Amino acid sequence: QVQLVESGGALVQPGGSLRLSCAASGFTFSTNAMRWYRQAPGKERELVAFITSAGLGTTYAESVKGRFTISRDNAKNTVDLQMNSLKPEDTAVYYCNALVLFRNYWGQGTQVTVSS
Repeated sequence: QVQLVESGGALVQPGGSLRLSCAASGFTFSTNAMRWYRQAPGKERELVAFITSAGLGTTYAESVKGRFTISRDNAKNTVDLQMNSLKPEDTAVYYCNALVLFRNYWGQGTQVTVSS
């Protein structure tokens, strides 16, 4: 019954911004760290951003540092990814991820395409 639902993916021009959101249910959201991953065609899935359960600590992939910001609202059971200064190489399917009782759960993914 763990559910993760991403939204917000779209086609955007280079240099533009986009905000992704993940709605979580079926577990105690406030006690779990959350992650955003992405996967481009022909490439391995990579960790983009990480946030601790209380939202006090964050980690980013080197390629997105200074451009992306992960945040969470434990009252609403959501985790967001603000994406600024987007580049074509950011094009990928973005996934929300949670580790719950030693099992990984994934959303369905949302497509982000950066192109002129």
